[in-house]
Amino acid sequence: MAKGMTYAGAGVDIAAGDALVERIKPAARATARPGSMGALGGFGGLFDPRAAGYDDPVLVAATDGVGTKLRIALDAGDLSGVGQDLVAMCVNDLVCQGGEPLFFLDYLACARLDVDRAATVVEGIAAACAEAGCALLGGETAEMPGMYGEGDLDLAGFAVGAMERGKGLPRDVAEGDVLLGLASSGVHSNGFSLVRRVADAAGLAWGDPAPFGDGTLGEALLAPTRLYVRSALAAVRAGGVHALAHVTGGGITENLPRVLPEGLGAEVDPGAWQRPAIFDWLAGQGVDPAEMLRVFNCGIGMVAICAEDEATRLAGLLQAEGERVFRIGRVVRGQGVAYR
Repeated sequence: MAKGMTYAGAGVDIAAGDALVERIKPAARATARPGSMGALGGFGGLFDPRAAGYDDPVLVAATDGVGTKLRIALDAGDLSGVGQDLVAMCVNDLVCQGGEPLFFLDYLACARLDVDRAATVVEGIAAACAEAGCALLGGETAEMPGMYGEGDLDLAGFAVGAMERGKGLPRDVAEGDVLLGLASSGVHSNGFSLVRRVADAAGLAWGDPAPFGDGTLGEALLAPTRLYVRSALAAVRAGGVHALAHVTGGGITENLPRVLPEGLGAEVDPGAWQRPAIFDWLAGQGVDPAEMLRVFNCGIGMVAICAEDEATRLAGLLQAEGERVFRIGRVVRGQGVAYR
C-alpha cells in the first residue's frame, strides 16, 4: 500500500473548508437578530425564541432547494443570485403558516471546494437572511469527490420560524374573500427543467440575447426569487389576512387550494395582471396555456386572501411595503382553481 496518503490527495481539502468558514463569518455575523446565540464554528446553532419576543411559541420549519435553476447558474457562470433563491424558497413558505423566520441553515455539496464560488453563494444566503430578518446560524459544506461532477454543486436550505400559539394561518377563509396577487420577480425557482427544454428546442444558449427583453437569456432567468417576508408579516400583523399562498411548483393551480378549506375553491382572472414578457415567450414556444399556469408563477409569486372589506386597506399596506398588488379573483364555492 502506498505510504503518505492524504485526504487532500483523495480530493477533499480541509484547509479550503476552514478558509471558507473564516471568509463567511462576517456575513453570518451581519444576520444576527434578537434570539441569536453563539457564533459559527460550533456543532450546532443556538436560538432563544423567548428572547425574540415570543411568550408561547409554536415553531414552524421549512426546507427546499433551488432546483435545476442551479444548472443554469453553473453553466452561465453566475452564482450571485442562487443564495437568495435558496432562502426565499424556504422563508416564503414559512410565512404562509403565519410564522416569522428566525434562523436559517444551509447545506452546500460539491466535488471540490472552490472557496470563491462557495463564498459567493453563502454571502448571497447571508444577505437574503438579513433582508428576511432571520439569522444565519450555520450550515455544512461537503466535499464529495465521485458524487458530483467537476465544477458542480448542490444546495439545500432549512428555515425555522415561530408564531404565538393560536395565531397560525390559514384561518377564517370564507366564500367571497378577495385574492390579492403579489407580483413575482420572474420565474423564481420552479419549472426550470421545462425552461431548459424550451431553450434547447429554440437553439438558445444562456449567453444569447433574451428574445423578450434586454440582457441575456441567462440573466433574465437567473433573476433571484422575490422575498415576501417583511411585507407579508406586516400585513399579517396589521390584521385581516386569512391566508397566504406561495406560488411555487404547481403554479396558482395547485398552490392556492392548499390554503382553502373543504368545500371552497377559487376563481382567478389571468387578465387581472400583466404577465411578464418571459412567460409570454415561454408560452409562445409551445407550452400549453393550462401547463403554463400549472408549472409557472406567471407573474404572481404570492397570494394573500382577505375579506372584501379589508382588501383595499391591505392592498395599500402591501404596496407601501414595496409590493405590486393586483386583485386577481375571489374565493367561491367548489374546489380547485377555475380561470375566467
